[in-house]
Amino acid sequence: MKRRFNVTGSCNRQKHYMVKLDERLKRIKEDYVDEGSYFAINRGRQYGKTTTLKLLLEYLKDDYFVLSMDFQMMSTANFADEQTFVARFIGYFKNLVTEEDALMKNIDEMAIASLISLEDRNDITMDILFEGLSRICQTSKKPIVLMIDEVDSASNNQVFIDFLAQLRGYYLDRENRPIFHSVIFAGVYDIKNLKLKLRPNEEHQYNSPWNIAADFDIDMSLSAKQIAVMLDEYEADHQTGMNIVAIAEEIYQYTSGYPYLVSAICKIMDEKLPRNEIFAEPQSIWTREGIAEAVKQMLKTNVPLFDSMIKQLDTYKDLRNMIEEIIYQGRRFPFSLQVKSINLGMMFGFLKEHDGSVAIANRIFEMVLLNMFTAEEALGSTAFAYGDRYKSWFTENGRLNMDMVLKKFVEHFHDIYGDNDEKFIEAYGRKFFLLYLKPIINGTGNYYLEAQTRDAKRTDVVVDYLGEQFVIELKIWHGNEYNERGERQPAEYLDYFHQEKGYMISFNFNKKKKIGVRELRVEGKTIIEAVV
Repeated sequence: MKRRFNVTGSCNRQKHYMVKLDERLKRIKEDYVDEGSYFAINRGRQYGKTTTLKLLLEYLKDDYFVLSMDFQMMSTANFADEQTFVARFIGYFKNLVTEEDALMKNIDEMAIASLISLEDRNDITMDILFEGLSRICQTSKKPIVLMIDEVDSASNNQVFIDFLAQLRGYYLDRENRPIFHSVIFAGVYDIKNLKLKLRPNEEHQYNSPWNIAADFDIDMSLSAKQIAVMLDEYEADHQTGMNIVAIAEEIYQYTSGYPYLVSAICKIMDEKLPRNEIFAEPQSIWTREGIAEAVKQMLKTNVPLFDSMIKQLDTYKDLRNMIEEIIYQGRRFPFSLQVKSINLGMMFGFLKEHDGSVAIANRIFEMVLLNMFTAEEALGSTAFAYGDRYKSWFTENGRLNMDMVLKKFVEHFHDIYGDNDEKFIEAYGRKFFLLYLKPIINGTGNYYLEAQTRDAKRTDVVVDYLGEQFVIELKIWHGNEYNERGERQPAEYLDYFHQEKGYMISFNFNKKKKIGVRELRVEGKTIIEAVV
């Protein structure tokens, strides 16, 4: 069977190309399960949680009996009240043990039969359920691990909070009342926030019975090295001639190792790009240009992960406002999980910590968000309207004339915004350029903001257009010394992109400034600077 890259459901090594997770499984077993920890794997959607649990199930089998449940298999009605939940939990347990011979042979039959007999009782309660589970754990020949995926399915239900409370009670007294050796939950929401969803009053926000859980600090993202190992397997099957290390690093630069995004890029390159006559040869696909094209196609697709992100930002306005300021203004927010919007952004996988500040989790998420923000503002934006009106001026024989883009932007900027004050321009000048540029490259190219160089005074925009790359620095002018230092920065940055020519837009508030476009030679590089 031909293996493929998978972006739907859990991965299977026989069917799919996937990274090797042996080291991750080893760490989870040794650092958490062997220690008897109760813990939760909370990561953003499509972050490889289910795949990790399925592999962990097999990895633990020699030393443990694993009860693996998925709350997604239980309907909303199953959480309606205590009796309904307990009965359904017992029914789920019955199916698991009867399907697994090892469990039936190694757990006391009477203990199992006693628990199963409770399923049809009308007076069944949570404490009776746990008394039965305790007897099963006591008689088992191996320690039992409880593993529950998709706990978010239960997160709006008081009955699940009661279930957690029972787990906590038995955990604290497990020397006297045997219970599961280790408990593993997986989902997006941190379980300490479940009560936040049930009772949003401030005094109950973090009051969760899951305060016994160990912090799960294992990195679930994929490294460039792990991506390279996966590509090495693909290359063995397809002989594309790709530079595996370079391609793995480029994919990592776009995704920061977010598992779904890594697989999605590879899947487009493997299955869709060969249909494009520009990439007719396999060796042309697995290149930086091929990756850029795959990203462009992904951004045009209705991706559920992106839809979920937008939905969360519509729900949590403070999170949205913070992200917008990071993207447009380069604002730095100190990283603190005690700030609700930052905590939520981390939990959903939209944000990360970088050098003590909050940052967007990866380049692709930032591109999605930037596209959304500019699309929302386009209808009312004069800058967008000017870019759209004159976009035919900026291409010739299929090539983008970035020199002309900067020249016309200077003219149009002063027509539209020349009378605004310094604070207005400093806050919104970069947004106006991005809105102006959007219709010019839309449908043919992409742009993104380089996170490593962005701050409140400087933003680097990288434009990919039909195989050509343009690096544009947007900066706020703050005196001659800063300006001279700023002219050296794009020259240094161009080396990273292997470019000999770069661009710079200076938002200059000096009344004696000379507006226009000029060409500079800095450290052997050509810099086209536009002063507005």
